[in-house]
Amino acid sequence: MKQFDVPVYYKSPIISKIKALRKDVDPKKKDYTPTKLDFGPVEFLIARHFGFCYGVENAIEISYKALEENPDKKVYLLSEMIHNPSVNQDLVSRGIQFIMDTSGKQLIPWEHITSDAVVIIPAFGTTLEVMKILEDKNIPTQKYNTTCPFVERVWKMSGKLGDGSYTIVIHGKYNHEETRATFSHATKDGPAIIVKNIEEAELLAKYIRKELPKEQFYKDFTGKYSEGFDPDQHLQKIGVINQTTMLATETKEIAQFLKGEVEQMFGEGKESFADTRDSLCYATNDNQNATYGLLEEEADLAVIVGGYNSSNTTHLVELCEQKVPTFFINGEGNLNADGSIEHFDYRTKEILLATEFLPKKDKVRVILTSGASCPDAEVDKVLMRILSTFENTIPLDAVMSKTEEIYGQA
Repeated sequence: MKQFDVPVYYKSPIISKIKALRKDVDPKKKDYTPTKLDFGPVEFLIARHFGFCYGVENAIEISYKALEENPDKKVYLLSEMIHNPSVNQDLVSRGIQFIMDTSGKQLIPWEHITSDAVVIIPAFGTTLEVMKILEDKNIPTQKYNTTCPFVERVWKMSGKLGDGSYTIVIHGKYNHEETRATFSHATKDGPAIIVKNIEEAELLAKYIRKELPKEQFYKDFTGKYSEGFDPDQHLQKIGVINQTTMLATETKEIAQFLKGEVEQMFGEGKESFADTRDSLCYATNDNQNATYGLLEEEADLAVIVGGYNSSNTTHLVELCEQKVPTFFINGEGNLNADGSIEHFDYRTKEILLATEFLPKKDKVRVILTSGASCPDAEVDKVLMRILSTFENTIPLDAVMSKTEEIYGQA
């Protein structure tokens, strides 16, 4: 796989070393067991896969190159390059400006952006409507387009569905940048609709079965269907694609459920459901599988590091909280000197304070992982901050030497 030129301060002496060791002994990614760093009174269970993925590293490399290559031009990002505050803040400190926020709200009016500006397209991609605006302004987009290739793969799949006269069902969050972009690309291929979860898929099934009036459909799915969508006509042949960072198990559940519904209604063998391959990206699959591997171990709590608006990170939190108390944080700054932790509740969108979140026992076992847009260096800092709260710990050098010995013998 291609090696990217990512700023050195995003890398780390602990996590990057562990990843390199695991890659050497498991290049085909078949082993999802965690790495165990035993410091005596605290043991960290480090996920087999997490952190920067191909798409994120590609976006970072291109964005920093855009700054280096255009010192005398205004450099813009359409919106956050990735969902990680430390990366975005660093880019802003170097002069990059955001044209929109993550919800699509305009921060800089288009009339203020001239043809000599540099505009970077983020890893999530963008809508056809925005691309048309840039084209009309004669702003080149190819050189600094950081759209993840796995997102583009989903767009190609939607094109195939459209060619086959299928309606495109997108499993995603309708206000997420990637889903907005995918929806825009899908609507040029055919009728499209967005469902967020299995509950919305079940609601859609009522319209497949014609149990609810068509007029109600437009209320239930406001803002989530393409222009001219007719539930009486456009739910007879469907195919499912997804926002690449959704839970793989949920996408499969939705696809299987809707397949059963259309086949029962319109008959099997009539091509009523397209057999699409899973469109989740490799990193999301790896990270979720690695999290399942973590959860096979006994642990006292989990700490998940990443941006609060990161979909793939939120899903890791969802998985972990099913088994252990789970704390979703941006970075080491959420760990306070008094032993408390400020963590994010993704349901209420609130920052909560947990005092003495580490249990008082002879041996504390902490699950530690991060989302695909979180720098390894940030995970290092979190690990060291937690470690500093314990006394009489085994030195880091000794623990790392033991880890090298374990995987060197594998």
